[in-house]
Amino acid sequence: MRKMDTMQIVLLCIGVGIAAAAAAGIPLFYAGISYRKKTAEAEIGSAEEQAKKVINDAYKTAESRKKEMLVEAREEIHQLRADADRDIKDRRSEISRQERRMQQKEESLDRKLENAEKKEEQISARLAAAEEKLAEADTIKKSQLDQLERISGLTVSQAKEHLLESLEGELTHEKALKIASFEQQLKDEAEEKARDILSLAITRCAADHVSEATVSVVNLPSDEMKGRIIGREGRNIRALETLTGVDLIIDDTPEAITLSCFDPVRREVARLSLEKLIADGRIHPARIEETVEKAKREVEAKIKAEGERAMMETNVHGLHHELVKLLGRLCYRTSYGQNVLDHSIEVSHLAGIMASELGVDVTLAKRAGLLHDIGKALNHEIEGSHVQIGVDVCRKYKEGPAVLHAIEAHHGDVETKTVIAALVQAADAVSAARPGARRENLENYIKRLEKLEEIASSFNGVEKCYAIQAGREIRIIVKPDQVKDEDMPLIAREIVKRVENELEYPGTIKVHLTRESRAIDYAK
Repeated sequence: MRKMDTMQIVLLCIGVGIAAAAAAGIPLFYAGISYRKKTAEAEIGSAEEQAKKVINDAYKTAESRKKEMLVEAREEIHQLRADADRDIKDRRSEISRQERRMQQKEESLDRKLENAEKKEEQISARLAAAEEKLAEADTIKKSQLDQLERISGLTVSQAKEHLLESLEGELTHEKALKIASFEQQLKDEAEEKARDILSLAITRCAADHVSEATVSVVNLPSDEMKGRIIGREGRNIRALETLTGVDLIIDDTPEAITLSCFDPVRREVARLSLEKLIADGRIHPARIEETVEKAKREVEAKIKAEGERAMMETNVHGLHHELVKLLGRLCYRTSYGQNVLDHSIEVSHLAGIMASELGVDVTLAKRAGLLHDIGKALNHEIEGSHVQIGVDVCRKYKEGPAVLHAIEAHHGDVETKTVIAALVQAADAVSAARPGARRENLENYIKRLEKLEEIASSFNGVEKCYAIQAGREIRIIVKPDQVKDEDMPLIAREIVKRVENELEYPGTIKVHLTRESRAIDYAK
């Protein structure tokens, strides 16, 4: 019971405390609210004053900016007005100048019109006078014609016909003389131009020539080697001849064996094989077969290399690889002792030089010149001339019609229809005719020269004759008292006919006749 009383007392005390605290906090709460209200009102008043001040400053700034802009606008308007006035003034002055210029032009035109009218009047007067004179001239002409008709006994139409007939004869003669003169001039100019081009091509192209024959000689270290090459019962020499297709001639010639064959490629294979066997010392059929195969591979490689060399030297590209091999085979072919590959390269260079001088396709001319004798690489294996074989081979490997025609026409088998064909034909003749290019028997050469001089001396009126230029030209001096100038072409033609019928010679021979008359007197 006491415990309950104590708890109540405690609770009662707490309640009294809370009530007292609440009674004391209410005035404080209201006092805080009042203080905050006063503070907020003071801040609002200060903000309103500051806002009014900002607004007033803005009004003042706007007024001053407005005044400045008005001043600037007035100044700009004044400047624009001044510019406009100046522009108007300039335009007015320009209009005034144009008006003065137009007025001057009008005055000038008026003066010109007046002068033209005066000239027209003068021309009219002159025309009238001219018409009167023409009428008078017609009258005089008619009277003169009547007198001429009475004197000549011919009418005007008859006189015209007679005059035209006489003029026609004179004009025909003059025309014939002019045509002959022009033809001779063109011929002289063409010959001079051709000589210039050929001389330039010859001087710019200097080629070496290699003379070969149908036999090759292999030197031996001693005569004992002959027996080893023949072998027991001739088995070694038979094996070598069978494998190479070459005849080995072993005679009394000391330390030498002759290889005979018309195929230069097989002869070269046999020569290389024999040299290798001699150097190796082991000579028996098995070794011979091995050596021959090795020599064939070397020759094939050299053939290809020679063909590529020819292409590089002449700057001709795009050939079929089989044509390159055939070109290489030409290095083992000869024509009258002249190496055919070197001859083809030289013809290519000569044709290219002449083509460049004439403004023709240089590349095509070089290509045709390089391939013109390609048939000689096969002409002993295929029937037909080397010209036809070359045309067929090049057609097979897709060469152009210009190249085919040049090959076909380079020996005159067909008529030349293109400039390229004519250049290849000329280059071929120049290369073959170069002194030292082709081998000729000395005795036959001397006989040909003697026969040439004999033919020329047999004609009447010939005083002296000389074969020059290695027999490619003969100069004949005729007696002026027996041979006239108009007879010289006939004599030259007769000599040419006899030379063509009685002599065999490469290229052409120039027949040059000279007639000289001299008149000598002495003053005493």
